[in-house]
Amino acid sequence: MRRLGCLVLWLGLCLLCLAAAWGWHALRQTEARFGPPAASLSAPARWRLALALWRGQTALLTPNQATAGASFTIKPGETATTVARQLTEAGLLPQPEPFVAYLRYKGWDTGLQHGTFRFTRPLSPVALAAALRERPPSEAVLVVLPGWRREEIAQALPSSGLRLTPEAFLQATASAQGAALPIRVPQGASLEGFLAPARYTWPRGATAATVVQGMLARSAARLTPAWQQAVREHGLTAYQGLILASIVQRETRYADEMPLIAAVYLRRLQKGMRLQADPTVQYALGKPGQWWPAPLSAQALQIDSPYNTYLYPGLPPTPIANPGEEALRAVSQPAQTDALYFRAACDGSGRHVFSRTFQEHLRQACP
Repeated sequence: MRRLGCLVLWLGLCLLCLAAAWGWHALRQTEARFGPPAASLSAPARWRLALALWRGQTALLTPNQATAGASFTIKPGETATTVARQLTEAGLLPQPEPFVAYLRYKGWDTGLQHGTFRFTRPLSPVALAAALRERPPSEAVLVVLPGWRREEIAQALPSSGLRLTPEAFLQATASAQGAALPIRVPQGASLEGFLAPARYTWPRGATAATVVQGMLARSAARLTPAWQQAVREHGLTAYQGLILASIVQRETRYADEMPLIAAVYLRRLQKGMRLQADPTVQYALGKPGQWWPAPLSAQALQIDSPYNTYLYPGLPPTPIANPGEEALRAVSQPAQTDALYFRAACDGSGRHVFSRTFQEHLRQACP
């Protein structure tokens, strides 16, 4: 009996050593994946939470596609458990328990900030926890790039921090009627072209009217009486100058080329030649996910649209994008040139080569 008792004791000690070794391994692995635990944790709590993280590591480290473009609000006084449950109900967490264990392991369960958070990319629960510890800014920043069309600006709203929906913005900019604009626009025109590219800062709760008025004010500061007079000296109305500037903006990303491109188009207009501008066709064909389709096929160039400047003479009926200051300046101060044609250079730089005759233009084609 004594021998049997010793054997049982020995087995028990072996199992205890194995459990301790496994637990130590789990703790080391947990620290390697999730960093050191909070110093305030007791030894039992540290082991218990490390084991929970070890079991839930796959869920904790896997990005969740649902967080991209999502928003979430934490109210003052809400506990980590409540927040985890609400995140799970919103589809932003696969399950609440590993998330709460991670917060407690890091000592963050009492450090979550309150406010509305907006997420721009897929986040794992670990990354989500870190994001919820940063106080959301009270202001939102929207960057509008030169050459964006209305729909592209609308797409940028969810990641800006504004609570304004893309649908509300598109509705607010669908018609220029009643808007305070520095130049006259035709009946039925939208605000395309007047949504000035810039970096804007607004309160998160800014309305569509506030956002649009800010863009129009910036645009009015650029479409000055001096600019309008310079455009008229080249045979265009101010609105036609805005249309041409939008085409120039879409043709090149190089500011030094814009006066040359503007001059080519102005010369073609004066000679009664069709503009044959690819960006106008792209505007007509644009759709969600592909607002500027390229390259254009021969069939695409035959689309029956007033924006198809391969088929219809003159300028398209409205701007095709929102031009920046360089493109506006290029239309009011075009270069002096005899060129009537241009095409993309063959070096992949995105620059263009210019030609006086169609035969020269053909010789510039890439092999």
